[in-house]
Amino acid sequence: MLEALDRQRAAFTAAMPEPLAIRGDRIARAIALLVDHREALAAAASADFGHRSTEQTLLTDILPSVSALKHARKHLKRWARGEGRATLFPLNLIGARSRVEYQPKGVIGIIAPWNFPIGMVMAPLAGVLAAGNRAMVKPSEFTPRVSALLAELIAQHFAAEEVAVITGGVETGTAFAGLPFDHLVFTGATGVGKHVMRAAAENLVPVTLELGGKSPTIISRSADLPRAAERIALGKLMNAGQICLAPDYLLVPREQEGEVIEAVGAAATRMYPTLLANPDYTAIINARHRDRLTAHLADALARGAEAVEINPAGEDFAAANANKLPLTILRNVDDGMSVMQEEIFGPILPVVPYDTIAGAIDYINARPRPLGLSWFGRDRAEEQQVLSRTVSGGVTINDVVFHVTMDDLPFGGIGPSGMGHYHGVEGFRSFSHARSVFRQSPLDVAALAGLKPPYGRMTLATLARELRK
Repeated sequence: MLEALDRQRAAFTAAMPEPLAIRGDRIARAIALLVDHREALAAAASADFGHRSTEQTLLTDILPSVSALKHARKHLKRWARGEGRATLFPLNLIGARSRVEYQPKGVIGIIAPWNFPIGMVMAPLAGVLAAGNRAMVKPSEFTPRVSALLAELIAQHFAAEEVAVITGGVETGTAFAGLPFDHLVFTGATGVGKHVMRAAAENLVPVTLELGGKSPTIISRSADLPRAAERIALGKLMNAGQICLAPDYLLVPREQEGEVIEAVGAAATRMYPTLLANPDYTAIINARHRDRLTAHLADALARGAEAVEINPAGEDFAAANANKLPLTILRNVDDGMSVMQEEIFGPILPVVPYDTIAGAIDYINARPRPLGLSWFGRDRAEEQQVLSRTVSGGVTINDVVFHVTMDDLPFGGIGPSGMGHYHGVEGFRSFSHARSVFRQSPLDVAALAGLKPPYGRMTLATLARELRK
């Protein structure tokens, strides 16, 4: 891996400065890879999950990646232009100029998760390639077929000095995180993110961490409940809830708790009247994660929670030779339950009643800052109250998840849910070095400003002028 990194860095240095056309060509090759091989990539993802529909992978991995890459290609020239900045008085009057130039950093490492094993490789690449960098990618060992296919396809479309894929298990991933990259992107669990950040710190590698967390969804008393329920069910059951931005718990008006649960269950039933043989419903990635989810349920029930299982066809999941799970809505939850302490990442939806919107906001603020927050309602004053009194990586109003799909919005967390951004111009700048460039006037500025010893009248005049309130 270190040899691959050294080859990429040497190629990067030798090619400086590369024309923007080369960046555009790399982006075009990434788009072609996804479009030309979308069916094979979807088949590999389905095999890794045990079942995942082609449409699901096209909608949630391929399409967002192609969109991000096209957006980067469209705006590349504008993003890459330097910008003038204010120059200190009186230097600006005598010909001095200041500007910022956006320079590629070099070699960027990308550690991708298993839940969107294609998209979480290719979407960050949009900003990485647009900024003029080389990339080394470590896909997840939990999706080995996708990882092997990506390694094969990327090798067909890119020279190893441009983009390289490193496959392997935990030991490989640990070593990868410790490489002296010029920047490292990690998407995954908060606990693993801490280890990645420690490893990167050994080489002072800057990091972008997308870590997830427990993203709340607030239903206002002013919400269109049937519409909100349908959108919540869609977001929660997409990829069987294995999404970092899926609603992790609902905050609902106390008097509407039963109505909300009934409406979400009805919406889920309309979309998924059956589950086990339903080609649209994704399986849990493996038995280990399925067992983790069933353990959450068992713990919650043992501590007094009430489970409302949405199983329209009355299917026997325990006897099935598959890792699919139905949506289970939990009532009467409390902070002592593991399901309220850890990111769920599956089709379990706790419901927390509130009496006032201020109380709902206090509940969110008493917990680690989430990657996403959703609010459903038509009361603009309440909407502004939620926006101004909470802190999260991003917000979706009257839907869930969707802010991540906007290519021109920065995507990232804050605090325990991550740091840094990718997507759009913010992603481009994350993977660029903002280099300060100051061009001095040909005049003897130091003498004119009184900066040159021996200090005298000009020095005192400059100090008197500048050191005023």
